[in-house]
Amino acid sequence: MESIFKEIVQIMHHDYSGFKDKEGWDQPDYFLHKIRDLKIHNQLKNGLFTEIVKDYLLDFKDQHIYFEQLNIKNNALKERGFRVRRYEDKLYITEVSSEDKLTRGMYFKSLEGFTITELANQHKRLLFESVAERENWTPILAMYDFGVVVDLQGNESLFSLNFYENSTYSPVYSVKLLTENILLMTMTDFMDPQAIINMMNKNHQLLESTEQWIIDVRKNNGGSDASFYPLLPYILPVEGINLVDSEEKMLFNCTHANTRLQLAELDQDIERAQDEQTLKFLNIFRNEWERNSGKGFVEFNFGELFASTFINGKIKPNKIVVLTDCMCGSSGDSFVEICKNSSKVTVIGRPTKGLNDYTNLATMKWNNVFELMYPTSRLSRIDKGQGMSGKGIEPHIYIPWNPNHLEKDIDLNYAMSILASLSV
Repeated sequence: MESIFKEIVQIMHHDYSGFKDKEGWDQPDYFLHKIRDLKIHNQLKNGLFTEIVKDYLLDFKDQHIYFEQLNIKNNALKERGFRVRRYEDKLYITEVSSEDKLTRGMYFKSLEGFTITELANQHKRLLFESVAERENWTPILAMYDFGVVVDLQGNESLFSLNFYENSTYSPVYSVKLLTENILLMTMTDFMDPQAIINMMNKNHQLLESTEQWIIDVRKNNGGSDASFYPLLPYILPVEGINLVDSEEKMLFNCTHANTRLQLAELDQDIERAQDEQTLKFLNIFRNEWERNSGKGFVEFNFGELFASTFINGKIKPNKIVVLTDCMCGSSGDSFVEICKNSSKVTVIGRPTKGLNDYTNLATMKWNNVFELMYPTSRLSRIDKGQGMSGKGIEPHIYIPWNPNHLEKDIDLNYAMSILASLSV
C-alpha cells in the first residue's frame, strides 16, 4: 500500500490538472509516515488506508477528487437514512429515506455530547465550505453513533444513529403546468440526453406555447453538457448569444498517463454510444487526447463539432426563473452559468456547488481494490482569480436557506411572485 500511496502522490503532483495551482498544499510525508508506522505494527488494513488517502486528498480542496475502496463486503450499508442541513447551531433533517423514527423538520442539537458549533469547528477541514448552508454533513454523521434530537413539538431525546442500505436514486425529468401561463420543469441530472429529449417531445406543445417557465435544478447531479443543449433555444434570448467566451479556455493536462486512462474510457464510451452526435463528439475528443499526448496543458480543438457557437433563442418562453442550490454541480454549474447569460432568465436561490474549475475526470485503479478519480482539465479563469471552487455560480437573487424552507417552498413561491409581477 505504501507504493500505491506514492503513485497517488505522483498523480496529484503531475497528472492532476490543479497541481500547479496547489503546489505545496499537501503533506505527503506526514501521511506516508502514518502508513509506514501502521505497517510496522501490522495495523494497515484496506479500510484504514482508504481513510488516510482521503484525508491526504482533502488538502487539495477539490470536490471533484474521489478515492474509494472497491468490492467491500456490506458496502451498501453506509447511509444514515436521512440528510441534514446546518442552520446556526442546529442540524435540521431535510430528507428521510430509511430512518422512519425521524421526520423532516426535526433537528439535532448535539452529537455524542458535542454541540453542532463545536463539531463544525472540529471538522472544518472535512466540511470544506465557509458558509453553513453549503456544508455536507453526511461523512460526519457516519462518525457518530448517537445524538440529541429535538422533535417537531420541541421534545428532546437521545437518538441512536443506524446505517442503512444506500437509497436508490431515481432521476426526474418532468414538466407540469402550475398556472395557465407558467410551467415548472424539473431536472435532477444531465446524465441521460435521451431522457431529456423524450421529456421535450412528450411536452412539445406546452414548451412551444407557455410564456413563462420555472426550471428547478436545485438538486442536479450533473452529467454531460450536451444533454441540455436541446433546451438552449428556449432559454436564450431571440437575438441569441455566443456560447464560447473568447477569453475563457479549458486546458487539458495531456500527460502520457492521463492520455492512456482517458483513451481507455473513451473507447468504452464509443463502443456503447448510439446517438450520432454523441459518437462524433467522443471521436473528436479521443483524437485530441491522442494528438496531444505528452504535451502538457493544451486547449483542444472542437471546431468541427459545431457549425456555429452562436445560438438564437425562441420568442416563447419570454421569461424564465431558474431555481438553484448548492446540490447543483458539474454540468448543473454549466447550465446555470449559461442561463445567467440570457437576458430573459432570472436565477434565484443559493449558489451552485461550483465543481467546474477542474473537470474531465480520469480513473486509476489498483488491482480492482482501490480507485482514484481526479480532474485532468482546468479553466483559465482560475488565473484571474475568478474560479468557482467553494463559491459556485451565484444567483441573480440570493435567498438564504433557513428552516422555513422545510415547511413551504420559499424559492418556488418567490419565482411565482416574480412572474406574476411581469404579467400585470
